[in-house]
Amino acid sequence: MKKLYMVSLGPGAPELITIQAALALLDSEIIYVPSSSSDGSFTQSRAYTILQGFNRLAQKTMTKSFESNLTEFKAVYSPRKYKKEDWIRQTQQILEGLKEKDTVAFVTLGDAAIYSTVYFLLDILKEKGMEDLVQVLPGITSFSQASARIQKPLCLGDSRLEIIPLHPSQDEKHSKVYMRPKVGESLSDLEEEGEIVSFENLNFENENFYNGCPEKVKGYMTLVIDFAKLSVNAHNRDNRLLTAKRT
Repeated sequence: MKKLYMVSLGPGAPELITIQAALALLDSEIIYVPSSSSDGSFTQSRAYTILQGFNRLAQKTMTKSFESNLTEFKAVYSPRKYKKEDWIRQTQQILEGLKEKDTVAFVTLGDAAIYSTVYFLLDILKEKGMEDLVQVLPGITSFSQASARIQKPLCLGDSRLEIIPLHPSQDEKHSKVYMRPKVGESLSDLEEEGEIVSFENLNFENENFYNGCPEKVKGYMTLVIDFAKLSVNAHNRDNRLLTAKRT
């Protein structure tokens, strides 16, 4: 069974890579690493620097390494401004690796859900009907790390957290995360702007998620997300150049 891991590396410190991500990296036969270097090198790749630090950490704490696993690294050229053609090229490069090997990974900084190339590539894979091969692994965000570093909360009580791009397009869309519902409360009147998905008890044995809002909240660990309708095509309109996430 072929497998493509989309691995979030977190905010930079190898120690902040999750255990799930670490196991996936050490399981991968090829790891595709975004790089701003057009010559196919890793000289301008922060992700590669993180991976080298992780490798040293894994040797000490897990008695494993990329060398012992014969892991191969391949640079994926990721210009800071690019079009859909670049995402197609990157996807094709990854698919070539899947022809040779059973398990490969593509890495991204921070968390894959936040301003990442991952979901542009995943959109293209979905067009090819290959999404079942993919597992996206979350990571710690830079703003979570920044908050912890200076010991200041991002939200408390009934306050809210906003993530705001400094140079948004005119047609910007918003995803909304609804948290802290009351048990027994009906959320069916939430206004849907994109696609609402409800999650209950994530990562526990009774985990459940479904489209729409719960008629009645069963437990405190209920999360509702209104996902904005985002896609490769929506972000590539009129061949407009885009500024990609740093590599």
